[in-house]
Amino acid sequence: MLIRQMTTIEDQIKEVEDEILRTQYNKATQHHIGKLKAKLARLKDEAQKRLSARGGGAPGYAVKKSGHATVAIVGFPSVGKSTLLNQITDANSAVAAYAFTTIDVIPGVLYHKGAQIQILDMPGLIRGASKGRGRGREVISVARNSDLIMLMVDVFEANIEVLVDELSLSGIRLNQHPPDVVISKKSRGGVDVNPTVKLTKMTKETIADMLREFGYINADIVVRDDITEDQLVDVLAGNRVYVPAFIVINKVDLVTDEYLKNVKARMKGWRVVAVSAEKGGGLEKLKDTVYDELDFIRIFLKPQGKDADMAEPLITRQGAKVETVCEAIHRDFRKKFRYANIWGPSAKFPGQTVGLSHGLLDGDVLTLVLRK
Repeated sequence: MLIRQMTTIEDQIKEVEDEILRTQYNKATQHHIGKLKAKLARLKDEAQKRLSARGGGAPGYAVKKSGHATVAIVGFPSVGKSTLLNQITDANSAVAAYAFTTIDVIPGVLYHKGAQIQILDMPGLIRGASKGRGRGREVISVARNSDLIMLMVDVFEANIEVLVDELSLSGIRLNQHPPDVVISKKSRGGVDVNPTVKLTKMTKETIADMLREFGYINADIVVRDDITEDQLVDVLAGNRVYVPAFIVINKVDLVTDEYLKNVKARMKGWRVVAVSAEKGGGLEKLKDTVYDELDFIRIFLKPQGKDADMAEPLITRQGAKVETVCEAIHRDFRKKFRYANIWGPSAKFPGQTVGLSHGLLDGDVLTLVLRK
């Protein structure tokens, strides 16, 4: 009985997908397509829940996160992921000139500018990975939990769209921010749409109908971004992840500068790093890019009455506050905190006295004063 229900849901998904493809997108059909997209997302969510309940969900790879951040290398088979991992980390990943050499996730640690960054070499991603081909779901499950994704391509097969599409179909949004939309259920009154910006891509009526299609009968929705139907679907689905990413083009030692320039031109809008993993070319720039994309900042700790430790900074992320440092050192530091003194970019003057909410910048020197 459960299998028949599952097939029914899959048939409904196929019908909705076909209808979306058949319907030409224009102002007249926008409302209808928006409702179809919401229905499709709801059906897929229900199908995945039933699959998981039957034990059919992807087991995933067991990868224990370590270091200050985790970076996943996502690419087609045989683009040089294992070679790159071996060159920039302490790992020992299998390397061979044929597809699917890596059959498990191999971790390594990149040490750069005081940061310890976990780099993951994973099996190659292929078209259809989002539907489970080539253990794609397991690979994507690791990518979903990473702090940064390196999209790695061969200079001769630089078809980045396939990788982006497969990740997108699996709910991974690259280089995007979650839409500023808040949905609050209520007991009565229907669906009320309250935009705080001018909506140019959707109407309030479309938004309300998409919520109803997803099962919201009574709700208030506050929209602070000029969103699209797809962005609202992401909010309604509630299982999207937003991960920064950049492109690594490998084997560039085998092509001319003009050829490489043409390849890069097809990747407009992306941050691109060209390397030769085997020869070692471009690896320092790659390390710097990883560090920069992770938004790391260095905080140098200065014990009271002593010199600052300028050799081993505390690594944290942009947006960190004094309380972030307290919690990173020991959970009791926040409870015993009295005040802090700060020198550097975020200080108005040397030795400024600040509280827990003071925002930190790269290169700050910090003294924490605690209650005894």
